[in-house]
Amino acid sequence: MRIITLILFFLIFASANDLHANQPISGGKFKNWETFTFNGGKGKICFAQTKPVKRSPNSFKRGESRLFVSFRPNENIRDEVSVTSGHEYKSSSVSAKSGKNNFSFFSQDKFAWLLDEREEQKFIKVMKRATNLMVKGNSTKGTQSTDHYSMMGFTKAYNLAKKNCS
Repeated sequence: MRIITLILFFLIFASANDLHANQPISGGKFKNWETFTFNGGKGKICFAQTKPVKRSPNSFKRGESRLFVSFRPNENIRDEVSVTSGHEYKSSSVSAKSGKNNFSFFSQDKFAWLLDEREEQKFIKVMKRATNLMVKGNSTKGTQSTDHYSMMGFTKAYNLAKKNCS
């Protein structure tokens, strides 16, 4: 799981000059969300992703933040929710909140995932109904990052990513 997410991270953020083949292809942009497909070594990967509309603290130097929902049919993986806040996370320090809904993630290096498929399904239902979502994570150096994501366009991007990998 970690390796695939790291590959996605590399492919999304690497410059075009660094990539020689098999770049993720955009399937469409839906307000704040975008859908991509990628043909990797283990088969087709589809995902919906978004960038935060607000990040804090401004003084904290870190890489890009993203929220993903991924599908990897050859590995029987669907609805995998992951997040990166552009820094290495302190172990198990990542949480997401929308309204009264709170979720805890487990982290490894610069990525975090929900604990299981049941939590992923709950989270996706919340994402479909929400207008915004906040992700907090603590860095290994003790700084807390807060990323605010808009859910506008999520349902269309999610449905297309799911369809592209079914």
